[in-house]
Amino acid sequence: MAKYSTGDAGGNAGGSCELCGEEDGDLRSASVAGAQLEVCADCAQHGDDANDSSDDDSRSDSDRMRRAAQNTARIDDARKGDPTHWEEEGTDYEDDQLPYLVSDYGKRLTDARQAAGLQLEELADDLDIDQSDLLAVEQERATQAGVGGSVITKLEDRLDVELAES
Repeated sequence: MAKYSTGDAGGNAGGSCELCGEEDGDLRSASVAGAQLEVCADCAQHGDDANDSSDDDSRSDSDRMRRAAQNTARIDDARKGDPTHWEEEGTDYEDDQLPYLVSDYGKRLTDARQAAGLQLEELADDLDIDQSDLLAVEQERATQAGVGGSVITKLEDRLDVELAES
C-alpha cells in the first residue's frame, strides 16, 4: 500500500500502516496532519498529538510559547547580526534624538523634494544620508526606522521645509 494512504473501503482490514504501508498487527489511531489514520508504532511518533501531555496542558502551552519566543529571537538575531553590540555600546538616541515631527511630515518632505526636482537617491547622496532613512521619513516611519534628528535637520536645511515642531 502506498504511503499516505487513506486506507481501503474495508476499514484497513489488511493490517497495514496508513502512513508507511508496513504490515503490522499492532496499529493505533493517530492524528497526522489533521487526518485520523491507523498507524504503526514507528509512525505514531509523527502524529500531531505525539508530544502532547494531557496531564499538564497549561505547562505544555507555556512551553510552546516559550520555545516560539526563543525561535523568534533567534531569527531576529540572525537577520540583524550579533546582538551583543546593544549590550556593549548601547544606542545613540541621546546623542541624536528625533524631534517631535509635524503630523504630515512625510508628505511635506516628498512635496519639497519633488519641487526641488530631486530623486530619492540624489537627495540622499547630496546630504550623505542613507536612502533607506530618507524613504522612512517620506513614508512617515522615522520613529520605527530609528532615524536620528540630524537627518531631519539636514532635510529641513537643504529643502527649506518644516518637518519638526517648533
